[in-house]
Amino acid sequence: MNRLCIFISSVQKEFAKERAALRDFLQGDPLLRRFFEPFLFEDVPAADRRADKLYLDEVEQCGLYLGLFGNEYGYEDSEGVSPTQREFDLASSRHKHRLIFVKWEDDQGRHLKMQALIRKAGNQLIRRRFTTIAELIAAVYASLVQYLEDQELIRVGPFDSTFCRNASLDDLSEEKLGWFLRNSRSARGFPLLEDATLVDVLTHLNLLDRGRPTHAAILLFGKQPQRFLISSEIKCAHFHGTEVAKPIPSYQVYKGTVFDLVDQAVNFVMSKINLWVGTRKDGPQAPVKYEIPREVVSEAIVNAVAHRDYTGNGSVQVMLFADRLEIWNPGNLPPSLSLEKLREHHGSVPGNPLLAEPLYLTKYIERMGTGTLDMIRRCLDAGLPEPEFAVSDGFVITIRRKAPVTPDLTLQVGTKLALSRHQVDILHKCLTDAPLQSLMKITGRSDRTKFRNQVLTPLMKDGLIEMTIPDKLRSSKQKYLLTQKGKQTLDAMEGNNL
Repeated sequence: MNRLCIFISSVQKEFAKERAALRDFLQGDPLLRRFFEPFLFEDVPAADRRADKLYLDEVEQCGLYLGLFGNEYGYEDSEGVSPTQREFDLASSRHKHRLIFVKWEDDQGRHLKMQALIRKAGNQLIRRRFTTIAELIAAVYASLVQYLEDQELIRVGPFDSTFCRNASLDDLSEEKLGWFLRNSRSARGFPLLEDATLVDVLTHLNLLDRGRPTHAAILLFGKQPQRFLISSEIKCAHFHGTEVAKPIPSYQVYKGTVFDLVDQAVNFVMSKINLWVGTRKDGPQAPVKYEIPREVVSEAIVNAVAHRDYTGNGSVQVMLFADRLEIWNPGNLPPSLSLEKLREHHGSVPGNPLLAEPLYLTKYIERMGTGTLDMIRRCLDAGLPEPEFAVSDGFVITIRRKAPVTPDLTLQVGTKLALSRHQVDILHKCLTDAPLQSLMKITGRSDRTKFRNQVLTPLMKDGLIEMTIPDKLRSSKQKYLLTQKGKQTLDAMEGNNL
């Protein structure tokens, strides 16, 4: 936001030290300097302008008038009125926010016109008295913080419970609310019916602040949440190595509600990690097993989205490396939790309680503090190390991946092969001849050259698939078909229950 100008009144020598102290304090305080810019008459360089015209023009333009009243009334013009009186009257007529501070408790010894001005101000607003500069600074600080709270420029409650500035009920999606009602009723028996109104649902979930949607409401049901909360997006990246390095093979920035973000980020990870295809002996569909359980990936990502600090500029980052999955969020553990306690039974301490409740109602999370313990158990069951938790410029969960497994197919096909999930899917697709475009859809790729070089060519070099028109490499009718070796490979994989 643009900073408000504070006009600090009085050009009398009586308050020279106080004015300078206030200016230095306002410019040095980390909070107040974000919102206020002090104006002192004595800081203005020499100029060909009348002094009285200058300070009255500044009062006209300022957002807040701070008056210092003492014993002296000050220089009187031809009408017998001082600059301090002129400033106060103009600020009053222009409906400026006024803060008046009176020095000394005893009014005896004041100029009679100053006594009258103090009484006039007292009839219009609450004045504060001070004796020392320290008392003045403390009183000004308290008044300015109260002003920021009254103007809703700073929040005094949890972020998710405060209203989203510039947002209205029109920025919420009835479609997304309907999805929530259907799923929450089915998952947790949410009491409101599916034809409940938007206001009824938001009221029930405590997502309204004086009739306005809160930050949580926008994050949960907003048509375009990132229009108001830019950093609420999720950034996902896949690296072939173990370090962050360019070029990044796959990079996506996902936007939408918190439900959308979780779903998209989880799908991103699951599409990149390895899976093993089992046998069809028990049914028409061959079972699959991911190297990292989907529940672990989902729990880590939803925790990052639900418990992050939304007041900062950072976004949740999901980074998949050759040896690990890292999920970083801009937030810290609550004071009642420690990294050690995450590995023990502990209570649920949501960082954004109003955001977490709808996620619980749709079974995206539990609220018993069991999420980290479930992740640990599922990783161990899958033969993975325990997840690692760390606080480093945010909260980081690291899930170690298995070393690449090479299926032993020597007896069946005379070689050993290590296939990615997409390559296995392509082999299944090529049981009947398939065009290039349909194979690219399996991997979600759009660059034909990279797809051929990184996916198809290795399969053809291993003798698993072949071209149907090998003498016309770029033919529009070109298709790809599983070789006998490819068929043996699929049979062997299913027989080994990989």
